[in-house]
Amino acid sequence: MAEDLFEVESTDEGPVAIILRLRVQPGAGRSSVTGRHGDALAVKVGAPPIGGRANLQCIELVADILGVRKSAVEIISGEKNRQKRVRVVGIEPARVQEALARELRSTAARPATKDRRDKPGRSRP
Repeated sequence: MAEDLFEVESTDEGPVAIILRLRVQPGAGRSSVTGRHGDALAVKVGAPPIGGRANLQCIELVADILGVRKSAVEIISGEKNRQKRVRVVGIEPARVQEALARELRSTAARPATKDRRDKPGRSRP
């Protein structure tokens, strides 16, 4: 399920890194995984895309999800774009697959947010 969200960089000795595809929504309320966007992991980050702050939060989010240090994560393409490719070193592909599958399951289990019009005290059109 999650194996199509990343590629594996490897040598004769085995996997070296993974390349994770992201679709990033900056300036959201808080950082989290929101699901899939085609063959990319859809995430939102709280920081605005000013001065690289959204990219830094994106790196922090990926490191947190995969359980690696921030220094193991780098954006290799898309620094000024919503579509990003992120390289993560020092992690086995099976562990990445498990972590992404867990995040996607928890995203699917979250209740949908209500429309503003459904709040008490507001008239419906």
